[in-house]
Amino acid sequence: MNIVVLGAGRVGGAIINDLALDEEFAVTAVDASPRSLDSFEGNDRVERVQSNLGSEDEVERVVKNADLVVGAVPGYMGFATLKAVIEAGKPVVDISFFEEDPFALDELAKEKNVTAIVDCGIAPGAVNIIAGYLQTVLDRIDSFDYVVGGLPLVRNWPYEYKAVFSPTDVIEEYIRPARFIMGGAEQTAPALSDPELMDFPEVGTLEAFNTDGLRTLLRTMSVPNMKEKTLRYPGHIDKMRLLRETGFFGKEPIEIKGVVIRPIDLTANLLFPMWRLCDGDEDLTVMRISAIGTTKGGPVRYTFELLDRYDSDTGTTSMARTTGYTCTSAVRLVAQGLYSRKGISPPEYIGSESGCYLFVMQELAKRGVVFRETVV
Repeated sequence: MNIVVLGAGRVGGAIINDLALDEEFAVTAVDASPRSLDSFEGNDRVERVQSNLGSEDEVERVVKNADLVVGAVPGYMGFATLKAVIEAGKPVVDISFFEEDPFALDELAKEKNVTAIVDCGIAPGAVNIIAGYLQTVLDRIDSFDYVVGGLPLVRNWPYEYKAVFSPTDVIEEYIRPARFIMGGAEQTAPALSDPELMDFPEVGTLEAFNTDGLRTLLRTMSVPNMKEKTLRYPGHIDKMRLLRETGFFGKEPIEIKGVVIRPIDLTANLLFPMWRLCDGDEDLTVMRISAIGTTKGGPVRYTFELLDRYDSDTGTTSMARTTGYTCTSAVRLVAQGLYSRKGISPPEYIGSESGCYLFVMQELAKRGVVFRETVV
């Protein structure tokens, strides 16, 4: 099976390396950056193609011979890239964090007879798969909430943060209004709002704040109370609010000494060197999912906890592992014919399919990404 991976950055690279371990896959890495592609030099199981994927025609050209496509491009180009892949009639598993509604492509995907799995990272992604699974084991879900964060192991001033994926996608977490469900009604709050301190074993105290991470769950799950929060080291909220309220995350162009620029582009370029994870920098991923519902036996609470760390043997960051391996698990589901629903499929659809939840959890566990489940 020919698999073309669009985007060979830190997460895309983890996806490529994992898929290349399977002898039944021939993997092609596509990226605009020669540096990203050079990381696969010497790996004769990975073909390298340089392309900026800036047009639908170019996307269709590079996926022409693909049996399956993985989308791992930055969020700002994710929707257009996904649309082009579907137009080409190729099954696809996508992890790009785009702001558009993926269901806008549902009719097109069905018309092209394409299986298109979207938002298939760690969160959204694995958390959605768990949500879909819970819908099959609980008679009713009264509340579903989760907190998640990718953090550097070493805290360096001033931000005590490293971007383990596209910095522009990180900034989106600080500016997109957060949607959640309370009392059966959808509500909206500013990103970075409703801060709270939370303690985690082996990590310590982190601060949680509202972000827009529920995404497709707002549409696909009928749960009266749902919320998602992002985790950072204490103090991060105030720094990001200061930048946001001063206008550094603004998207409207401004003119400075005859030069027109968007403030967010300047900010991203300034922050990226400070947020970049260098080779050998260790990170961790923290997640806690809680669901309260009922079964025939009465009330029940499910808790899923994840603490994943940098893999020093392969030099793979934890966020790349947790995001990338959820994606490759879905790729293997499709490749083995275990999931073939046509149209747009958010990951919760996978979790609700018989056997698929267990398949994904086992694939993650094989790679050391283990969710600890508690039922009381």
